[in-house]
Order: sequence, then structure tokens, then C-alpha cells
Amino acid sequence: MSKNNPLRKDKTCLNCRYVVENRFCPNCGQENIDTRKTFYHLFIHFFEDLTHYENAFWKTIKNLLLKPSTLTKEYLSGKRLSYLAPVRLYIFISLITFFIISISSSKDPFHLTLEKTEQKMALEEINESGNTPFGFHSTKELDSIQNSGSKTEKLSPFKYWIFHQGLSIIEKNSKQEIIEKFKESFIHNFPKLLFLYMPFFAFLLWIFHNKTRWYYFDHGIFTLHYFSFLLLIILILFLFDKTFSLFDNSGFLSFISGSINFLGYSWMAYYFFPAHHRFYGETRKISFIKTILIFLFNFIILTIILLFFAFYLFINIH
Repeated sequence: MSKNNPLRKDKTCLNCRYVVENRFCPNCGQENIDTRKTFYHLFIHFFEDLTHYENAFWKTIKNLLLKPSTLTKEYLSGKRLSYLAPVRLYIFISLITFFIISISSSKDPFHLTLEKTEQKMALEEINESGNTPFGFHSTKELDSIQNSGSKTEKLSPFKYWIFHQGLSIIEKNSKQEIIEKFKESFIHNFPKLLFLYMPFFAFLLWIFHNKTRWYYFDHGIFTLHYFSFLLLIILILFLFDKTFSLFDNSGFLSFISGSINFLGYSWMAYYFFPAHHRFYGETRKISFIKTILIFLFNFIILTIILLFFAFYLFINIH
């Protein structure tokens, strides 16, 4: 379409002020054409860009879901214009997934008012009984013991801080409020944790593979595509669950819903093995052993990180 647009008589590039002898600027690559366009040209340009993006988008999604490692191999081989860039793909899927889950988890005003009433009653019961999981009835009692108690009664600075934070949270919130705030904070912050965790995942891949054949960059691209796949499957299954929940989930519909979930989670669990085997080109036996070891190490590391993450979220509840 752009070839039909007339070239500017002025040979100075509008973007970088470089002298343009031909159609494209040799310095920045911008096309030296007349920037004033008719509505027809704007419409055609918009349609072409949209069509190109949609083609690249759906081609990327299809390969990501059904052809493990294909996107990674294509990207690293240099075929990049036909697909969405790995970082852009991950950010797009991550934003959509967690945004939809977040808005679907929100409650209507009526239920929020009802829960507030229940939470207030629960908090009054806790205050009357004085039972807390920390062994102290209140922050005042804890402060009193810490300030004037015997050495055996006093807590270490770190333990005192933990107990004080926990008691403060319990005094200001009911159990339901703590759960809701923790859940909201978890959904809000988990994408950040996942994004920060991916370099560790790529690092484990780097450890288990030939350092002269594979660069850390290669493992990073593989990781971006793999995590994009996981989030996309989670989004699809979540949308299916929400859709089926609108109907009476009994009999045939319940069977369909259960089957979709079973197939989805089974494919999610199995996907890494063919992706790893096809991308790294190792025998199935070696690839299977490495898959088990990578999953084992990731499970240990991720469990530790999630425990610290949950602890951090809890002590920061307001």
C-alpha cells in the first residue's frame, strides 16, 4: 500500500533529518513519503496493520498451544516477523489472564456489605474470647511483657516483631477479612513474582544443558514461551469454568466441564516433556530424566519462594 504513496520532494528525513536518496532513510529506516493522507489511506493502513497483527497473533497462539517448542525454534532461527515477540507475548497473556481472574474474583456491593457484618461479629467473638494463635491476648499484653517482663519471658527482636505484626493484623481484621485481603494481594503481586522467577527457571535449564551449544538467552526464550503457555491454559480453563458455571452443572454439562479440565491440566503437565525433547534435540530417555530433575529442583525452589512470599503478604496486611 505504501508504494502507492507519493514520495516527498524534500529529501530530508522527517524523523532524523538525514538525507534520503531513495524511498527509505538509510539512517533510521523511515519511509520518506507524504505524511498527509486521505481517510481512505488511513483506513487501508489500519486494516493492513490489524490483519497483519491478527495473523501473527493467531499463528503464535496456535503454535504455542499445539506445537511445543515450535515458537522457540522459529524465533531463534531468525523467523520473527511472523510471530509475536516472546516478551510481548508473555506480557500480553499475563496481563489478560490476571486481569480477568482479578475482576472475576471481585464481589458485588450486597455481598461485600453482608461479609462486613459477618466479619464484625467474628472480630467481636475473637476479642471476647481472647484466643489468638500467638499465645498473647493483644499487642498491649505483648508490649507489656517485652518492656517489663523477665528475660525468659521476653522475645528476641525478630520474634517480637513477627508476633506484634500478627497480633496487630488479628486485632484489626476478622478471619474473613484476612483471607480476602491476602487473596487480593496474592492475585495482585503473583504476576510480579512469576516474572522474577523466570530467570531462575532459565538458569536451571542452563545448568542442565551444553554451555557451548546453548546460551542463557536461548533458555530465556524457551522459558518465556513455556510460561506463556501455562498462563494461556490457565486462562482458557478459567473461562470455561466461568462459562459452565452460568448453567446448571449437572449430567452432561458437568461431564463436559470435567473432561475439559482433565484434558487441559493433563496437557499442561505433559507439555514440558515434548517441548524440552524437541527443542534441545536429546534422546527421549535423557530428556525425560532431565525433565524430572528440572521439575524437582523447581518444585523445591518454588515452594521455598512461595512460603516467603505468603509470609511477606501476610505481615503486610493492613
